[in-house]
Amino acid sequence: MNDSFAASSDSKTAILKQIQQEVAINNARQLIDKMNNHCFQKCVPTPGSSLSRREEGCLTQCMEKYTATWNTVSRQYIARIQKSSSMGGIGNDDGAGI
Repeated sequence: MNDSFAASSDSKTAILKQIQQEVAINNARQLIDKMNNHCFQKCVPTPGSSLSRREEGCLTQCMEKYTATWNTVSRQYIARIQKSSSMGGIGNDDGAGI
């Protein structure tokens, strides 16, 4: 019976890891979409056949800001999840939200 429990636990862990990977991929896609939409609208008021130096610089700065913000939020989110897990799981969340 213990072997059955271990196999069940292993399959649950594998499913959770797969879901986490899919969520991470989806989050990265959303970041890229938001970054492209927001930065392009902000930095390229009149699209043409090429970008000016000003537009390129604006796009670079805008994308760097989005990426830095996303990394900060991701680190905080991961820390919060790890803290919650070490306290006995997600079900024991203190209700403060992420």
